[in-house]
Amino acid sequence: MYLGIDLGTSAVKTILLDDKDQLVGQGEAPLDVSRPEPLWSEQSPEDWWFACEKAVDSLKESVGKSTFAATKAIGLSGQMHGATLLDARDRVLRPAILWNDGRSELECGQLQDRVADLRQITGNLAMPGFTAPKLIWVKNHEAEVFANIRHVLLPKDYLRLRLTGSYASDMSDSSGSLWLDVGARKWSSSLLAACELTEEQMPELYEGSEITAYLRKDVAERWGLEPVPVCAGAGDQAAGAIGTGVIQPGDASLSLGTSGVYFVAADRFQPNPEMALHAFCHALPNAWHQMSVILSAASCLTWISRATGAEYEAALLDEIERDGTPSDRLIFLPYLSGERTPHNDPNAMGVFFGLTHDTSRSELGRAVLEGVAFAFADGQEALTQAGTQINSISVIGGGARSKLWGSIIASVLDKPLIYRLAGEVGPALGAARLARISVTGEAPIDVCTVPPLDEVIEPDAALVDHYRPRLEAFRELYQNLSPTFRKLADL
Repeated sequence: MYLGIDLGTSAVKTILLDDKDQLVGQGEAPLDVSRPEPLWSEQSPEDWWFACEKAVDSLKESVGKSTFAATKAIGLSGQMHGATLLDARDRVLRPAILWNDGRSELECGQLQDRVADLRQITGNLAMPGFTAPKLIWVKNHEAEVFANIRHVLLPKDYLRLRLTGSYASDMSDSSGSLWLDVGARKWSSSLLAACELTEEQMPELYEGSEITAYLRKDVAERWGLEPVPVCAGAGDQAAGAIGTGVIQPGDASLSLGTSGVYFVAADRFQPNPEMALHAFCHALPNAWHQMSVILSAASCLTWISRATGAEYEAALLDEIERDGTPSDRLIFLPYLSGERTPHNDPNAMGVFFGLTHDTSRSELGRAVLEGVAFAFADGQEALTQAGTQINSISVIGGGARSKLWGSIIASVLDKPLIYRLAGEVGPALGAARLARISVTGEAPIDVCTVPPLDEVIEPDAALVDHYRPRLEAFRELYQNLSPTFRKLADL
């Protein structure tokens, strides 16, 4: 048995995978996000640990203590970019600043000015979501906190510290810090120095399938396990790709989680920062990937469900499906947390355009689904303009449960979407697979296979034609409103 733990933004998910790559059971515990100021997004690392233990307890209850006790190794996956700051006694100095926090736009410019070849080293633009600008913000605004930083960890690596007592990370997650020389797969001394940090404050780097440490005795006893190895694991997107077998160049995944990610595997470092694409290490040795990122995906559905008084998301989806009619005029810009690809605009805002007295809740909901699909189309355009070959697209994440949404996205992208069994737990599945490789030494290609096919959703020809001019209007709407977003932010 292999345990996969995925620290998401809205929940911690755990799964148990057997030696035949079969999903034995799963557990989950929710998380909340704090937004104390405009553009801020934070969580308490202590909440991560509490939710991790709760999710493990839930999994253990579902599979039984004896089955859970057969766990041979643990793999970790998690939300990327979060700045977790610890003092010399491993005490958390402040709430973790998350991936969708937009406060450090000014600091991005400062970092770029300090390191002229930043884009060549990291393969990425300096964006507020990344970890490095957050640390400059802390230095600028919370000097006492900054002075007491002994270790900087990414979210899943804070769980590793609680599990093992070790400071370690993997290449894929560390790629999103803006401190990694992504082509060379090592920390960049010039980028660390630009943030007034040292390599001693960073975790030790490993490939995703390498063992980093062993489960602490007290945690092992509490969970009913032996002190099993904990492998490096991966950032959530790379782990999700491992879980769906997206490891060959040109293979792609579309993640419909809190954020939305269009991920394409590659066999070399292919930076294209001008299009606000990310070029990161994959979770396996000598492998990389590109991805476009939209900051709000399934979180938009959660928001509109709450705002319109729908009982829950699935109920609103049923209502939209019963209505069955795409709107001719209503357009939604899904920039509830700003946007990355292709705009790199933390000031972008969510917008409904085309409201009338007759606009219904189901129309609002459908416009939200379509707006997220249009944002994915912007990401696909950025990828193709970069010369990226896209062969097949597997859908993962919680939003993968909605085939209605899949039909809309397939038609907007004009590409078939592949749904596989257990796609909604892709990152945790990938973490468990990496744990297996770490102890068995098996070839990744033999372990990271594609899960069984559930369904293929083809583009609807009529919807393809319907959405093409609406996508153009969506893009024009952002361009027209972009100066207004900036003006409102300056106020």
